[in-house]
Amino acid sequence: MSGALDEDAARQMVMRTPQTEALGFQFLSVSPGRGAIRAPWRAELVGDPETQVIASGVVTTLLDHVCGLSIRAAEAVPQGTLDLRIDYMRPARARADLVAEGHCYKLTRTIAFVRAQAHDGDPDDPVATAQAAFALREGGAAWGR
Repeated sequence: MSGALDEDAARQMVMRTPQTEALGFQFLSVSPGRGAIRAPWRAELVGDPETQVIASGVVTTLLDHVCGLSIRAAEAVPQGTLDLRIDYMRPARARADLVAEGHCYKLTRTIAFVRAQAHDGDPDDPVATAQAAFALREGGAAWGR
């Protein structure tokens, strides 16, 4: 158990790693078991110059990071991704920022279960959804054993 994740620590987690800095991720919010991150549209993140849509690899990274943030917000520390299933529902809009929202809905002693989605402005019309399981560091979960 790691204790509650405050906004400053969450912001550091989202914005201060080489990968998230390179991708320009922005911290949006954190609450118990939940987190949100934005990936602002930039030309260098585009997967197809004709469509001007953020590349699918950026979407995958965004969803993976919001899952980790949600686990930390549930007062647990993820060790590694065990399973990450992503369903791409539709292409994002051209030149659109993406927002990912995650929810850690179940913690056991050793595993965290998370659902997340990425959208380009309408949470009811996601670009992609994710279902994930993460191994937890020794000490496990604060709740839900």
